Amino acid sequence: MFPFPVRVVRWETSVLAVLGLLGALVAGAPAAAPSPRAPHVPAVTAVPAAAGSATALSGYAIRSTAEVSDAAALVSAPGYRTTGWHPAGPRSTVLAALVADGTHPDPFYSTSQQRIPAADFTVPWWFRAEFTVADTAARTYLDFSGVVSAADVFVNGKQVATASAVAGAYTHHELDVTELVRAGANAVAFRIKPNDPRKNLTMGWLDWLQPPPDQNMGIVRDVLVRRGGPVALRDAHVLTGLAMPSLASADLTVKAKVRNDSAEDVTAAVSGSIGSGIAFRREVPLRAHETKTVAFTPADTPQLHLDRPRVWWPAGMGAQELYELDLAVTVPVPGSGAGAGSGSAGAGSAAVSDRARHGFGIRSVQAPLNKDGARQYSVNGRPLLIRGAGWSPDELLRWDPAYTEDRLAYARDLGLNTLRLEGHLEQDEFFDLADRYGILTLPGWQCCTKWEGEVNGTEAGEGWTAADHPVARASMAAEAARLRDHPSVISFLIGSDFAPDAEIERGYVDALKAADWPTPVIPAAAAKSAPLTGASGMRMPGPYDWVPPGYWYDKREGGATGFNSETSAGPDIPTLDTLRRMMSPAELTSLWKDPAAPQYHRSPSRTYATLKLYDDALSARYGAPRSLEDYVAKAQLAQYENVRAQYEAYARNATDASKPSTGVIYWMFNSGWTSLHWQLVDRYLDQNGAYFGAKKANEPLHIQYAYDDRTVAVVNRRTVPVSGLTARVSLFNTDGTRKYDRTVTGLAVGGDGAKAIALTLPASVDGLSTTHLARLVLTDADGREVSRNVYWLSTRRDVLDYTESDWWHTPTTAYADLTGLRSMAQAAVSATATTSVSAEEPSTSTTVVTVRNTGTGNTPALLTDLHLVDGKDTPVLPVRWSDNQISLWPGESATLTATYRTADLHGSAPRIRISGWNTPTATVPAT
Repeated sequence: MFPFPVRVVRWETSVLAVLGLLGALVAGAPAAAPSPRAPHVPAVTAVPAAAGSATALSGYAIRSTAEVSDAAALVSAPGYRTTGWHPAGPRSTVLAALVADGTHPDPFYSTSQQRIPAADFTVPWWFRAEFTVADTAARTYLDFSGVVSAADVFVNGKQVATASAVAGAYTHHELDVTELVRAGANAVAFRIKPNDPRKNLTMGWLDWLQPPPDQNMGIVRDVLVRRGGPVALRDAHVLTGLAMPSLASADLTVKAKVRNDSAEDVTAAVSGSIGSGIAFRREVPLRAHETKTVAFTPADTPQLHLDRPRVWWPAGMGAQELYELDLAVTVPVPGSGAGAGSGSAGAGSAAVSDRARHGFGIRSVQAPLNKDGARQYSVNGRPLLIRGAGWSPDELLRWDPAYTEDRLAYARDLGLNTLRLEGHLEQDEFFDLADRYGILTLPGWQCCTKWEGEVNGTEAGEGWTAADHPVARASMAAEAARLRDHPSVISFLIGSDFAPDAEIERGYVDALKAADWPTPVIPAAAAKSAPLTGASGMRMPGPYDWVPPGYWYDKREGGATGFNSETSAGPDIPTLDTLRRMMSPAELTSLWKDPAAPQYHRSPSRTYATLKLYDDALSARYGAPRSLEDYVAKAQLAQYENVRAQYEAYARNATDASKPSTGVIYWMFNSGWTSLHWQLVDRYLDQNGAYFGAKKANEPLHIQYAYDDRTVAVVNRRTVPVSGLTARVSLFNTDGTRKYDRTVTGLAVGGDGAKAIALTLPASVDGLSTTHLARLVLTDADGREVSRNVYWLSTRRDVLDYTESDWWHTPTTAYADLTGLRSMAQAAVSATATTSVSAEEPSTSTTVVTVRNTGTGNTPALLTDLHLVDGKDTPVLPVRWSDNQISLWPGESATLTATYRTADLHGSAPRIRISGWNTPTATVPAT
């Protein structure tokens, strides 16, 4: 229940090394918040001897090698003194640690990041930790990925891996350190090389934000200390075959590798269970140092054929059902009557040598190309329009599970069904949460860096050397093993702006096949093709900067046809509350007064250095801003109408017979820092016009207006058809005078994204002002309002010059005239609010607000915004509103609910701040 954490069960995943030192990472506890906080001093990690245990190192002491003259053998010896070193969490970049301990200022405010010397990060840094074991009877392994960019690894004074082997952010490594580990204290040290995303297969930020000066150098996933017996269990996973289209049964295949790490022959027993009703077991003879793949299938294990399986569905289409796999391998206990090579692990006693646990879901994903060559996804046989957005992690790659869950809950609140991860492939817990929230994910490699350096022409990434190919294959193998059992993962994009060449593609495809990858492999997010995987079925024509709302309805460029993998109208100006948290007073003045001024919080790209394109459109359409407050108010109107139009256009065209839309990824869902563009939700989880425009467009049963042909349609995203609907459409001058009114009854619309056209508005209406309002209201068979949508429109249309389109925008040569909104009279709005605490969830509060336009004339209250605030007028975030930024005519009222964590009030009584386009700001109590 948003926005509060669901119970997240994490399962340990064990995977056999592929191509040497490969497999999947098992993530541990979260380490760092998304905002600066002092890290704990790294504690010595106590590692149990329990077979199958995997214990994350609890943190590190870090320091630049320029400040450490001691040899690696000393630095990595137990008891080495780290006085003067910096503490770091278990998942930390160098800069994240230095910001957290106060060495550097918060890089998210103003231009503070520019004051951090980049030269400090041009040399390697030490990451050092200690752990204890009570005994050395068990085997011990270091298990990790997430090293950015490469590292020499030392244990107890001995080097166990070189930076040439431990290279790439996504490669997985399992190092057997049994012979080095001693009872008591042990030390591990990583000497981490500087990162350059143009030269290393790691992570970069492109034009998303100002890149951190350390380029994310560090260890950003858990380093696990694994303990086990002589036989290791790795690569455990489940292949699911769902009967289509009936969904009446499913066949499961459980696979794992068992590896005898001892010098003796042994007969091991692999046993497992799925839930409480399925159990299986098999004896596996192994020679010394032999590895075998074990597979349990319905043919030899009939209970793996399921009747009436619990099927996993995306949010809004059904329940998110999940299963749990529990596997163990046991070996005979010496002297118990079942010696090595005896042929029977059942004679005498046996001990657990290793185990693996993780979750999986049963679902079917298909994504064929339609007759127009567009990728069309379906889940469990039901086609769906991908309504998505691009995901960004924290700029410093700090991990906070609650913050992540809050953002995923926001995505579901917006009616999105998909998040695209272009690089920056998140922690295991992220995908666990996506499984539980029903949010589909499209992970893939990043464009315009080393990942595409061999194929991207003039982009920044450098060409590949012979050493890069095994790193790329190892990265693909590791991520495939890590992500394959998550039902939320519906593809892997092995290219972004460019498809890989034949050699690179073959490495990826072979690794995916070896990992039993179960979903479609997409060669690129752009309209590219590759020899093995064929045409992408996706396209990437932009735009990335401002275009008018009507742009989205044309089936050309970035308009609503096919699958557009990344697109938006660019800038998304946050609320005043957020702007004042992220920018200095001088920067705020420049923001609204100087469109040509470079904006540090937009992008390092020269293309997006300023907001001039956006600001010119804002002034031309709404009138020149008169203050910061006026600028932000106009920005909210502009963002609401544009984001709403983007999603509405793709929804309207999804069922067209010719060139239908099949998917759209808004660029982006969020930013990794305090930003002025590409975000539906800002850094602090505040919600602005872009957020509520998306929420309105994606509501389950929705009435909408089309800018191109003036049709009014009803779109039904529910699974079942709806009938008996009534649509009423009214046009008003800005003074509230009604100039057109029509009601259509008896409307019916099918389910799963079907649409029904209610009516077409006339091309002209007598007496209608240049700037005017359209109010669309949909009621059900019982007369209850189920959808309300208000547009501000102009008889003068925006005009686009498609002949001058480029990859980032299409020029606008004439603008719609919405300046009439400035003359709207002030609307009197009242509100009453009450707050209650949930009996089922005592940590949750709900505030119910009734808002009424109490004016005596005709003027509506346009885009009335409600903010839940504390006693200091600080927004309480995160919060889920049932609706917001609503428009009410005199005498109309609406009752809205806000749900939030009680603790986020910090002991203050809740209040509701009311504001709007033509509504004076006021605050009312909500006790």
